[in-house]
Amino acid sequence: MSSKKYRVVDLFSGGGGFSRGFKLKGFDIAFGIDNLKAAAKTYKANFPEAMVLAEDIKEVTGGLIESLVGSFEVLIGSPPCEPFTAANKNRKKDPLDRLYSDPQGILTLHFFRILSELKPRVWVMENVPAITEGPLKQALQTEAKRAGYLKVFFNVLKAEEYCTPSRRTRLFLSNIPILPKKCGRVVSVMEAIGDLPPPNYDHPPNHEPTTISPRKQKKVRRVKTGEAMIYYEGSGGRTLPNMIRLQPEDIAPTVLGSSRFIHPFEDRLLTVREQARLMGYPDDHVFLGGRDEQYNMVGESVPVTLSSAIADEVLKYLERDDGV
Repeated sequence: MSSKKYRVVDLFSGGGGFSRGFKLKGFDIAFGIDNLKAAAKTYKANFPEAMVLAEDIKEVTGGLIESLVGSFEVLIGSPPCEPFTAANKNRKKDPLDRLYSDPQGILTLHFFRILSELKPRVWVMENVPAITEGPLKQALQTEAKRAGYLKVFFNVLKAEEYCTPSRRTRLFLSNIPILPKKCGRVVSVMEAIGDLPPPNYDHPPNHEPTTISPRKQKKVRRVKTGEAMIYYEGSGGRTLPNMIRLQPEDIAPTVLGSSRFIHPFEDRLLTVREQARLMGYPDDHVFLGGRDEQYNMVGESVPVTLSSAIADEVLKYLERDDGV
């Protein structure tokens, strides 16, 4: 870890997966903002040193953030991906409308607005690769230039290549190249969750059993390894699976906010803690709020194993720049 403490501001902070990786690399987490109260409470519980706002980012200025936290070096953030992902059957047909007309897509523009007001040394914005479809890539470059950054890097990373036990391909837009060294091995589902005790209300946190109806329970028993219990329609009529019975020696599919997985050997759904393990979270990272809110925070976050690798690259850049 660095002897110098660099400070991080996190926009659309969610449950804190992006920030957790930076904290593991020795960064000070200075600030987080999310409009969901459960997410803000979760973030504060895990980063008590940080200033946390449960506010709509449209109502917040860079000046306010600066007045609350002072100087900092790194701005990170994960604007909503729903307007851009192919899993959303209602996404707008015109790619530019997804950014400039969709109410959630417009939130990405507020990331750039705050970026332009704060001018950090390093910034990293996470989203799905589909945010660069068609003319969107040029639009993002234009927005970054408006914010004062002429160089923009489109870093596409696969979480499973950084010891994450689930598949996840994401774009990390930034003002520096981010090419972390890959971990060099595969972490399977059972390696990730196999040492957990049966679901209980004691330890670790968020490992309570998830109850389902007797009718669904019968369906769960019939699902074979690698198969899904239900399917839903995504963008362009694509059929997407949910409630997949995980293959024990393989990597899990992408964890989403709507994802529920069936245990490889037991006829039950994974707990929030088990799904958090699939996203690289340590067991002392707690999730507050209702059960569905907890699952959503896990599925909508940056895997900690991946954010840690990104934080390592950011740290190396800052130290080189400072001559450390």
